[in-house]
Amino acid sequence: MDNGEESAPELRTLQQKVEYMVEETFPGQKISGRVFADLVRERGGSLSHSYFSNILAGKVTQPSEDILKALGLGFGVDWRFFKEESEVVDDVVAGLRFLAKRRTGEISGLAGRGLADDGLPPELLQFALSLLEDSKNRPGAPADGEGSGSAADGPSAQ
Repeated sequence: MDNGEESAPELRTLQQKVEYMVEETFPGQKISGRVFADLVRERGGSLSHSYFSNILAGKVTQPSEDILKALGLGFGVDWRFFKEESEVVDDVVAGLRFLAKRRTGEISGLAGRGLADDGLPPELLQFALSLLEDSKNRPGAPADGEGSGSAADGPSAQ
């Protein structure tokens, strides 16, 4: 059934995951191994540009946990995303889609549905609040009360 949502990309190999993250994290940009290695280093990790290039070329399939952690630092995601049979792949993909829709204005607000008695988990609430705060601080952001629509305006799954 097509409800307007994109199907999840198939991300089984390390190469597929890294290519996906490059496309989603740096849309429309060509990122060299050297630039990415510098970014990892700035964030406190260590990854050589040639090793990153070998990952993108599919020559590296089972890197060490330290390399996976460096990839996570560089892309700003949970490093377990890059593990084989990762349980966080769907979470990362959903988060990136949310951010992309927020950036393009397809989502302008949040509304919770089907919450447990204790409401949103603190981590999710903090994440949502930080996104909204970031959007308010951006130049050209609408003033309070000027947004249109919300994440809850679309069809709900039952």
